[in-house]
Amino acid sequence: MTKPLDGIKIIDFTHVQAGPACTQMLAWFGADVIKVERPGAGDVTRSQLRDIPNVDALYFTMLNSNKRSLTLDTKKPEGKEVLERLVRESDVLVENFGPGALDRMGFSWERLKELNPKMIVASVKGFSDGHHYDDLKVYENVAQCAGGAASTTGFWDGPPTISAAALGDSNTGMHLAIGILTALIGRAKTGKGQKVAVSMQDSVLNLCRVKLRDQQRLERVGYLEEYPQYPHGTFSDVVPRGGNAGGGGQPGWVLKCKGWETDPNAYIYFTVQGHAWEPICRALGKPEWINDPAYMTAEARQPHIFEIFATIEAWLADKTKFEAVDILRKFDIPCAPVLTMKELADDPSLRASGTIVEVPHKERGTYLTVGSPIKFSELKPEVTASPLLGEHTEDVLAGLGYTKQQIFNLREVKAV
Repeated sequence: MTKPLDGIKIIDFTHVQAGPACTQMLAWFGADVIKVERPGAGDVTRSQLRDIPNVDALYFTMLNSNKRSLTLDTKKPEGKEVLERLVRESDVLVENFGPGALDRMGFSWERLKELNPKMIVASVKGFSDGHHYDDLKVYENVAQCAGGAASTTGFWDGPPTISAAALGDSNTGMHLAIGILTALIGRAKTGKGQKVAVSMQDSVLNLCRVKLRDQQRLERVGYLEEYPQYPHGTFSDVVPRGGNAGGGGQPGWVLKCKGWETDPNAYIYFTVQGHAWEPICRALGKPEWINDPAYMTAEARQPHIFEIFATIEAWLADKTKFEAVDILRKFDIPCAPVLTMKELADDPSLRASGTIVEVPHKERGTYLTVGSPIKFSELKPEVTASPLLGEHTEDVLAGLGYTKQQIFNLREVKAV
């Protein structure tokens, strides 16, 4: 099957998570992603959080599927010459170096354009160019704090909280992938390459737009009626933490189910959506609530929303989270079980859809990873193992026109 990105060659100068998540997705869709790594070391995640001694860690394998690995020392003249050849034949260079690193390597934007006017250079940054923090080193949790997520996550009587979801890293990578694809479409029309940059702060803030919405509402009216603090609590001049409240104006909460005393994940998320109020009442055996003035509107329910949640928890007490959801979904009530990583890993539906896949690896055996979250009618992305360090060096060099003797010489001077 011809894949949409067949024929697109990407130089992957990224490491850790944000950049590799971006290039991995493009590799799933057919791009030839050549991961350029330091000889003898490679991406730092190859050795981070290992579960098998001297074998690439899951941190690396789960972010570098479908790629080829080229080891290259760009500090040596011979390594620079290899990179120049690669640039001339590639479409995209993706990097997440610190500011100015490419320039110091001798591959400034001007030089890259000179080598290949069609080159697209895509960069992951901590902050946008010109930002007063643009010299800060940024990681996942730093981005969540700088982008507004931490200040609005958690409970109102506790500290700011970091999400376990990679809002700073993988989220930034997905934004960058969109930028690269857009630039490729633009190049098809103009024939010119361009620079594409995505900052981690901007990417987190993009996912927090509803909180920016709430900040403006708060400044206008002084309260936020869908937050648990309303109407009994007070509001300051900044968006508060709302616990497990829904962000879309529909009250929701995480509620205990049967077995919660021993199972920390025996919970469901239950949403009291306006149009579902009548079905909710019928499901709970509370038909008298349907037309009761104290309950029949969202405004009427809010002052005692936690009393309503307590009633729902009493109904849940003899039901597992799965039993409860199976009942509630028949009433078209928005809800979901709180699923653990183990439950997701074993979910047959996710296996069947390709969302969770098993991948054979030369050294670690079979490992579990995520597949493409994007589904197509005419494409089923195949996930292959991450490359061993330098596994494809000779293949890549041969594709650039190097002879076996030249490749041997490059190894002798340790340029590859």
